[in-house]
Amino acid sequence: MFDKERFIENCRAALKERDAHAAIKELVEKAVSDPRDLLNAIGEPTRAGVDKWYQAGDLTIVNLCWGPRMVFKPHDHRMWAVIGIYGGREENTFFRRDGEGLKRHGTKVMEPKDTTPLGASIIHAVTNPLDRITGAIHVYGGDFFNAPRSEWNPKTFREQPYDIADTMRAFESSNARLVGGKG
Repeated sequence: MFDKERFIENCRAALKERDAHAAIKELVEKAVSDPRDLLNAIGEPTRAGVDKWYQAGDLTIVNLCWGPRMVFKPHDHRMWAVIGIYGGREENTFFRRDGEGLKRHGTKVMEPKDTTPLGASIIHAVTNPLDRITGAIHVYGGDFFNAPRSEWNPKTFREQPYDIADTMRAFESSNARLVGGKG
């Protein structure tokens, strides 16, 4: 049975491995390998948002829930990450820097039980194409909430500093659609 506190402890211990990123990927793979077990332990998501499980200078663990039809602009993390899906679908569009903007570089669709590692230089945009919440465990190799990052305007692909307030508004808007029955 999934145990959130044990998962956090195991992730902390994995940071001491020679390849911490790969060790964390294995832990996330195991966590999302039985979505029903994970949901029994953490509960079915009812709102879009970021549920912070752990935050330190070298590691951040969150339960991230994308709202129905939520589209999130291109952004970077500037640290490695591992994403594991336990419910719904997450569509990632990857980008590369191109002059003063971005150029699309590929896509990856993730469904329950899928796990993917992201390198520190990855730039991606995320879409939940479903009419229900998508849930995922995200583990970052650093302090996700305090690291300087960038985001790109989704129309012009112009780079700008990451705006956490705008991110929170996107989740709030998605939750308003859920409450209003439009989601």
